[in-house]
Amino acid sequence: MAVIALDVVKFRAIFPAFCDATAFPDVMIQTYWDVASTYIDNEAGGCYCGGMNDTQKELALGYMTAHLMQIVNLLSSGGVGGGGGGIVTSATIDKVSVSLEPPPVVDQWSYWLNTTPYGSALLALLSVLSVGGFYAGGRPEISAFRKVGGIF
Repeated sequence: MAVIALDVVKFRAIFPAFCDATAFPDVMIQTYWDVASTYIDNEAGGCYCGGMNDTQKELALGYMTAHLMQIVNLLSSGGVGGGGGGIVTSATIDKVSVSLEPPPVVDQWSYWLNTTPYGSALLALLSVLSVGGFYAGGRPEISAFRKVGGIF
């Protein structure tokens, strides 16, 4: 199978926050693309792979790459995340205390992706592509109410 290669010019056009080649050199983007490929399969064509065609896979890899780069960028600049910490429910001035209401997410994967706008966009893309769930192997009767052909 062929691997979906990074097109740096296209990546910078889609994600203009990373268009500064001095702050974000090509080798850095390639490194994060490779890391993103551990989360999202980057093989072109072939298997069903969650219903993504090659264009959608490339976009998903771009979102994951931008998400990882944004997290590192925020952490290196002294930030603690992409603003996904929650709503402030109470605060105290003396002996500083802040209480947050956690964001309404289903799991830690969703929480982690929602820490940046790129991760949120990736989560939305993956959610749209997984509507109806996935089916892998076995007989279709196992996941159906009726047998194939409509017979009980």
